[in-house]
Amino acid sequence: MNLLIVVPCYNEEEMLPETTRQLTAVIKRMEEDKSISSGRILYVDDGSRDRTWSLIEQYASENSKVCGLKLSRNSGHQFALTAGLEWAADNADAAISIDADLQDDVNAIFDMVKSFNNGADIVYGVRRERKTDTFFKRNTALMFYRLMNRLGGKIIYNHADFRLMSRRALKSLMEYPERNLFLRGMVASLGYPSDIVYYDRRERMAGVSKYPLKKMISFALDGITSFSIKPLHYITYLGFVFILISIAVIIYALVSYFDEEAIQGWTSLLISVWFIGGCILIACGVTGEYIGKIYIETKRRPLYFIEKRVGMSKQDCKLQNK
Repeated sequence: MNLLIVVPCYNEEEMLPETTRQLTAVIKRMEEDKSISSGRILYVDDGSRDRTWSLIEQYASENSKVCGLKLSRNSGHQFALTAGLEWAADNADAAISIDADLQDDVNAIFDMVKSFNNGADIVYGVRRERKTDTFFKRNTALMFYRLMNRLGGKIIYNHADFRLMSRRALKSLMEYPERNLFLRGMVASLGYPSDIVYYDRRERMAGVSKYPLKKMISFALDGITSFSIKPLHYITYLGFVFILISIAVIIYALVSYFDEEAIQGWTSLLISVWFIGGCILIACGVTGEYIGKIYIETKRRPLYFIEKRVGMSKQDCKLQNK
């Protein structure tokens, strides 16, 4: 079995030395115990502004287990990960994706490979608990997973992008044509035999998180609108509710008129106008989000451009721009 560990990177110069050391040790140990025949680390530099790429080039020249792809600009984590997985689909029997911060336990890789050798095409790395997360992040993540499942996006609870995929699963994933990527939902929808490996999430050893609140909210909205149309259904239901409320208000107004009872003040009128107006704006915003995604899909622009490669043979360099 030829294994590739795909590691998307963005401004990770502080973490790369330790990440390379630990992942290299994991690969060598698996080669020694014959779990795999060979293994490599593929770093995908997502347009870093620090010394990330120069370090990748250095490690690739010193360590035969390291190779790298450099994207021409910061395309985003999901696109960088897709670039690495696409290369893995043509050059490996299986690929494991893991973040460069090593908050995901590298020791779980041994169990993932074992599950793969036992027949699983997809092995999900799932956190046992979220003690290292803040109270806010832990509870908002819980709300996100519950909301996604209610909206029809079947994703694995407490699973991010730490997973193993076989070549068959990778090839199938690459057949998805959309540009609005939500890999957690896309992988879960493949339907191949799968397994789960539980692990304890660690604290970041160095550097800063690349997922501040703004990015977390954006990612959550992308996940919901990319994998579910139920918000549009809810807007329709909300419209019927407002129609019923309007009928009730009309009946009340007519009864008051014929009873010669004056409707006092403008407070209730203003409240209803502002409330309904706000709901209309939200409905327009949600609808516009879907229309915007359709617009992006129809343009069919490339997801990323490969600027440089390192540590790869000519036979390996099949991946162009996508």
